[in-house]
Amino acid sequence: MNHNSDEQTLRNAGVRVTAVRLMVWREIGRTFSGPFSLADLEDALPTVDKSTLFRTLTLLNEAHLLHDIDDGSGTHKYCICHHEDTRLCSGHVHLSCRICHKTWCLSDVRIPPVTLPEGFLPEETEYLVKGICPDCRNRDQ
Repeated sequence: MNHNSDEQTLRNAGVRVTAVRLMVWREIGRTFSGPFSLADLEDALPTVDKSTLFRTLTLLNEAHLLHDIDDGSGTHKYCICHHEDTRLCSGHVHLSCRICHKTWCLSDVRIPPVTLPEGFLPEETEYLVKGICPDCRNRDQ
């Protein structure tokens, strides 16, 4: 990642650039190609305290640079938003393996439209497919 473009990405999202925020953003981009947890980020940045990492993840999520995933594992996960218009990052399908608990974003697979009762105002939609990933299926054979 380019240092200046990382700073510009944060600024464009309305995030005030600090040394820690920049370091966290760069580490996320360098280390994670898919969903990750706070614990994963703690392992990648052991010198940064957990509360700082949590606050930074929350800020990046609110700025739509990351999206959060509730995959039912009890561990909150995050993923980099890869859409140029980061508002499009929500509304896609996720997969979760019930054996290894890994989660994947299918960012190009949109959640199908759902007919809702009249008067209901939706605010957020999650679509999670649970099953067994190919690696776990192959281990059982």
